[in-house]
Amino acid sequence: MAKSVRMADIAAKLGISIVSVSKGLAGKDGVSEEMRAKILATAQEMGYIPPAPKSAELARSENIGILVADRFFDENQFYSALYRAVLNRCTTLGYSCLLELVGEEAEAGCIMPTLLTQKKVDGLIFMGEISRRYLCTAITYGLPFLLLDFYDETISADSVLSDNTSGAYMMTEHLLNTGRTKIGFVGSIGATSSIMDRYLGYCKALLTHGLEPNPAWRLEDRDASGRFIPLALPREMPQAFVCNNDETAFNLVETLRRAGYEVPRDVAVTGYDDFRWSTLCRPPLTTYRVDVETMGATAVDQLRRKLLGKTPLAPTSVIPGAFVRREST
Repeated sequence: MAKSVRMADIAAKLGISIVSVSKGLAGKDGVSEEMRAKILATAQEMGYIPPAPKSAELARSENIGILVADRFFDENQFYSALYRAVLNRCTTLGYSCLLELVGEEAEAGCIMPTLLTQKKVDGLIFMGEISRRYLCTAITYGLPFLLLDFYDETISADSVLSDNTSGAYMMTEHLLNTGRTKIGFVGSIGATSSIMDRYLGYCKALLTHGLEPNPAWRLEDRDASGRFIPLALPREMPQAFVCNNDETAFNLVETLRRAGYEVPRDVAVTGYDDFRWSTLCRPPLTTYRVDVETMGATAVDQLRRKLLGKTPLAPTSVIPGAFVRREST
C-alpha cells in the first residue's frame, strides 16, 4: 500500500517549513503568491490528499476566555484549583483556555480585556464574583457566557455553584449536635453571593432549632474591595463560629489564640472549601469540601452546549460537597 503524502514531505521537497505549506494549502496569509503556486503544484504532483473534514461538532476548536478578579486569584488556592479543573476539561474537549486577571482599576473603570476587544475567544466563563457594572459591560459583546462560583439575581445567566446553603447548614448543624447553641458567623455577607448563601444556611440551621442569629456574633472578614481585614472579636464570645471559608477560619483561630482562647475547648471553629488552610491550621479545621473538579467540568460542559447552539441541561447547577470533621470542633 502506497504511503500517504504528508505536508512534511511537501515541505522537505521545497525546503520550507511545514507551517508555510499549511498556509499555502489553506490560502492563508504568510506566504507569497509565487510560493503558494509552488506549494499547490508540488502537492498535486506528489499526490497529496487533504484530510477529510470532521463533523461540525468535532471540528470545533473554540477558545474559552476566563475572567477572574485579581483579588480572588491572588494567592487563593481555591480559585487556582478551580481554574485547573476548567483547564483540564477544556483540554479533554480540545478547547483552548485564555485566563485574564481583572485588576481593581480595570474592574472599577469597566476596562475590557484584550481577549474581548480583540475577539480572541468564542465564549466566556466569569470565575468568582465581579462587579455587576463590569459584568453587564462584558456581556454586551454578545458571546455565550457562564458564571462560575457565583450568580447575580438581576442578570439572566447560567451559573455553576457549590451547594453553599446546604454546606453551611451542615456545618452549623454539626456544632449544634455537639451541644453548642451560641454560634456566630464570620464573613462579609455583602461581598459575594456565595458568602450570603452560606450565611443563610447558618441562619436556617439556627432557626430550625429555635435559635435566633445574634448580630453581635456576625464578624466582617473583608473590606469593600474584597480584601481580607483583621478580625475583631465580639465583647461577649459565643461557643463556636461558622466561617465562610478556610482562610478566614485559619485567621480566626490565630486571632483567638492571641486573645488567650483555646480551640476547640473555649471556642470551636469550622471552615469551608477544604483547601490548604484547613490542614495548615492548628488544630486542623472541620470543614466542607467543595468538589472543584466537578464544578469546573460542569461549567465547561454547560458553556460547550451554548457554543453548539444547544440549551444547557440546567440554568443553575448546584454541586454538592462533603463534610470533613477534624479537631477544631
